[in-house]
Parts: sequence; C-alpha cells; structure tokens
Amino acid sequence: MKIKPIDERVLIKPLEKEEKTVGGIIIPDTASKERPQMGEIIAMGDDVELTERKQKKMSEILKVGDQIVYARYGGTEVKIDDKEYTLISRSDILAKVEK
Repeated sequence: MKIKPIDERVLIKPLEKEEKTVGGIIIPDTASKERPQMGEIIAMGDDVELTERKQKKMSEILKVGDQIVYARYGGTEVKIDDKEYTLISRSDILAKVEK
C-alpha cells in the first residue's frame, strides 16, 4: 500500500533509540517505553505557498530520507503493511538532523 500525505504533512518512520547505562548494560524497550522524537522522512505532502508568513516551501528545507526531530506528542500513529509510522504536520517538525 502507498500513502501520500496531504498539504504540509510528512510521513515519518520513528527511529528507536537504544538505551544503555554508563556501564554498557542495554535497557530493554519494555523498561522505558517513551515515544521517540527522531524519525526519517518516508513521504512528503504538497508544498503550500505561505507568502503571508514568508516561510520557505517545505521542499526547500526537507526531502525524503532526511532525519528530523519532531514534537514528542505530535502527529498521528498509523500502521501500514504491519509497519509503524507517524504522520505529522509541518508545525510539529522542530529540526533537521545534519550529519
């Protein structure tokens, strides 16, 4: 199944962070189930002209494959072909991770 976000929404695949203690002990997922705040862009919606707010188009800032930081409780979780994704609005994107 394919999904295409509408307007300035972005479909992301949340990146799970591996939890380790200082001593190197790996903490299992069930011990600290906190929503991730980083994800990889899988699909993007349409660019919307925002001349009144003088914002750049989303495609000028982000592209599919970029990693982003997003609001902890932003977006809607969706399941597509047994995989978990999050659909978020442009306003929930906080930063782009640069390597």
